[in-house]
Amino acid sequence: MKKRVEQIGGVLAEKGIDAMLVMQPENRYYLSGFTGSTGALLITTGDSYICTDFRYTEQAREQSPHLQVAKVISTLAEKLAQMQATIGFRTLAFEADYVDYTLYATLRDKLTGVELVPLVGTVEKLRQVKDRAELAAIAKSMAMLDRGFEYICGFIKPGISEIAVSLELEIFMRYQGASGTSFPFIVASGPRASLPHGEASDRVIGEGDILTMDFGVIMEHYCSDMTRTVSVGTPPPEMEKIYYIVLEAQQAGLNAVKAGAMAKMVDKAARDVIEAHGYGEFFGHGTGHGVGLAVHEAPRLSVRDDTILEAGMVVTVEPGIYLPGRGGVRIEDSVVVEQHGCRLLTNAPKDTLLVIF
Repeated sequence: MKKRVEQIGGVLAEKGIDAMLVMQPENRYYLSGFTGSTGALLITTGDSYICTDFRYTEQAREQSPHLQVAKVISTLAEKLAQMQATIGFRTLAFEADYVDYTLYATLRDKLTGVELVPLVGTVEKLRQVKDRAELAAIAKSMAMLDRGFEYICGFIKPGISEIAVSLELEIFMRYQGASGTSFPFIVASGPRASLPHGEASDRVIGEGDILTMDFGVIMEHYCSDMTRTVSVGTPPPEMEKIYYIVLEAQQAGLNAVKAGAMAKMVDKAARDVIEAHGYGEFFGHGTGHGVGLAVHEAPRLSVRDDTILEAGMVVTVEPGIYLPGRGGVRIEDSVVVEQHGCRLLTNAPKDTLLVIF
């Protein structure tokens, strides 16, 4: 983590900025290893600091030995003003997409003579390419989803509710070692499967319902994400048809993922398949996103993202077709970008539409 802090210091030096305030939780953890709920980093081109209060100073010393601990007595803004007087920074960068106006105004008023410089994506850019330890943690988190899917398929049956499926799946993975969920699970059955973000409801799953499950957990601070669509009993012919179209599109997207590929071209590879089958208007979201300390992070596999994929990035590939009032299908895997392709991190069955009786 010391190297990561030094990299940010190098970016600041290139931009002619004296210091940077880092508060976004995932960014803070990435640079410090600190897991407390309250704290901020002050990164400079020289020494760097973790600012936190009495509750966490001992923890900060243990978890962030590469940073100096600055104890906050009153408020963060007042502590930064004190530090400015001794360190002498004249420009202070902040995370423009995280700091709200109230905090910005407070910093502006307290740090007289200091120019506040908004930056976007500075730490997030470093986070896009994962190192070996990060990939190991992510792989562990992803493997949990495969076990969870196998388990929940033995639990699903007509007559139980979507929320029962969601809770059973979460409880199983918690018992297996997950520290939390990456997001509220999406469990959508029958006509509700047309909702791309249809969180579990009290709807009772019926015979012949299509069922989409999008779920992820957190292990060792890293997130996972996978979607599988199954049929509870004999599937409706229309849903079975679009399942195999989505599967074809997903495979096209997976085939397009490799170092050097442009993110939007992966999206195009999957989208072209769905459009060729006449369902383009029913696929309205991006094909994927990065996964790491946050479940949704850069890069985005969308028509608007020109990012060039690099080896070590972790992304999802998740095309879908959603027919309002009738149902929908999404298939999602998470993969590691490699030099000549990608490596699947989620391996639950998908090559045929799984029918649960």
